[in-house]
Amino acid sequence: MVRLYKEMPIPAAILAVDRPKNTVVIAYGKDKSLYAVRQRVGCKNVGGRHLPVNGPTIGHIVDGAYVPISKEGPKPVSPDAVDLKDWADIVHADSVFRDLLDELKKVYAVSDALKIYCIAILRVCNPGIKDNELKEAYDDSFLSELYPGVALSKNTVSTFHSNLGKSCSRIISFMQNRAAAVGMDHRLLIDGTLKSNESKVNTLSDFSRKAAVRGSRDISVLYAFDLDTMEPVCSKCFPGNMLDITAYESFISENNITRGLIIGDKGFPASAAESHLAGHPDLHYLNPVKRNSKLIERHKMLSFEALLPGHEGMTYKKARVQGKDKWLYSFRDTSKAAQEEKDYLKRAKAEGTYDDKEFRSRQLSFGTIVLECDLDLAPEIAYKAYAERWEIEIIMRYYKSAYGFDETRVHDDYSVIGSEFCDFLSTLLTFRLIKSFDKARVLERMTYGKAMSILHRAKKVRYDESGWRLLRINPSHEQLLQDIGLLPKPEEAPKRRPGRPKKSV
Repeated sequence: MVRLYKEMPIPAAILAVDRPKNTVVIAYGKDKSLYAVRQRVGCKNVGGRHLPVNGPTIGHIVDGAYVPISKEGPKPVSPDAVDLKDWADIVHADSVFRDLLDELKKVYAVSDALKIYCIAILRVCNPGIKDNELKEAYDDSFLSELYPGVALSKNTVSTFHSNLGKSCSRIISFMQNRAAAVGMDHRLLIDGTLKSNESKVNTLSDFSRKAAVRGSRDISVLYAFDLDTMEPVCSKCFPGNMLDITAYESFISENNITRGLIIGDKGFPASAAESHLAGHPDLHYLNPVKRNSKLIERHKMLSFEALLPGHEGMTYKKARVQGKDKWLYSFRDTSKAAQEEKDYLKRAKAEGTYDDKEFRSRQLSFGTIVLECDLDLAPEIAYKAYAERWEIEIIMRYYKSAYGFDETRVHDDYSVIGSEFCDFLSTLLTFRLIKSFDKARVLERMTYGKAMSILHRAKKVRYDESGWRLLRINPSHEQLLQDIGLLPKPEEAPKRRPGRPKKSV
């Protein structure tokens, strides 16, 4: 190679500047007018010649003087150095959710378990967050302090969701471990929810009965909810066009649900899982019966016999199914009956379809519900067990809307399964947060959403090497942090003992 220019020598005045021994001056810059001082760290043998090896730059020559680089001086600004981070929501979520990390580590490598765990927390603390925003949210939150080094870049998360789905046997193992921990006396609600999925490249996305009306594709997510611990136990994805009755037995057998009381809806009749129920004597069911069922007429379940204890305006009847270890429980709520009657009359007269004979036959069933169970229960217990499912329905609707989980954000089957697994854990975390707020009586004065919004605004800042400090917050917000144990409660000043009474003059 031919040299096109000749390097300018270092001026003698620069070389004469006093500097540390075993160093060399290097000219740099556009016109080679800047001078760095580099340390000599050794030599190497090249063709029999001993050539010096330059090490790091330890200083510069500025205005005729050597200026060392101070190790104690300010460090350059780095995009990874975040000194203001979301604190309260992340730390509280971690405190109620940390045991799930141990459950994940039983079936996943530590690095994978941490990814799943962090994704679930970030989705709850940042409602509607997209996968390509997870890395920034992680860096800007205390999650990166609690669990440093978790890889959550856009490409990493995308590939990870797919890999999670491909290794779905591990998801099944995780769900089975949770189902195995359910107590024999616990009540399990099994229900499903539809989630929009417009992808054309996965087989889970298909038109459900509801979706066909509105012209969109859905996936169906079945879940089991423990009404005693008030949290989800397990879940599974199915195509949106699969009937509930078809998915029911597959769900409880695959997740190895073998004990407890299953509370289903009309779409999950016990007959759909008869073989599984027969093989597990510790597993029982409580299901509503359709209003046109012959069992109702045969056992005269609409001829109510007594008032339900603890429920004003509620009548009931209990009967054993002839020749079987099965019981029927019917209930009639007078307020609901009046509302149903009003709605029926209003609709029939508006449409001009009122028929007195039909009205009289249907009037008997207004405000009623009939339950079927393979256990001999007190009527009030059977009613309470089924009635509590509606509370869960309300929260599951919150799960779909508030967190943006009603539309899947991935495309192929594997990625849908992986992403839904993370969503399941986010739902589980949501219920645990609700329980923690309820236990601290926070929900008596504010909503769950308001409480999470306050926690999200409580941040910590790092001023120097002494550590992190909480930014000053509103006193009412500080009260919330004290109630849930993130801040110590102030000690009450000791009451002064009463002094001696004044002497009468």
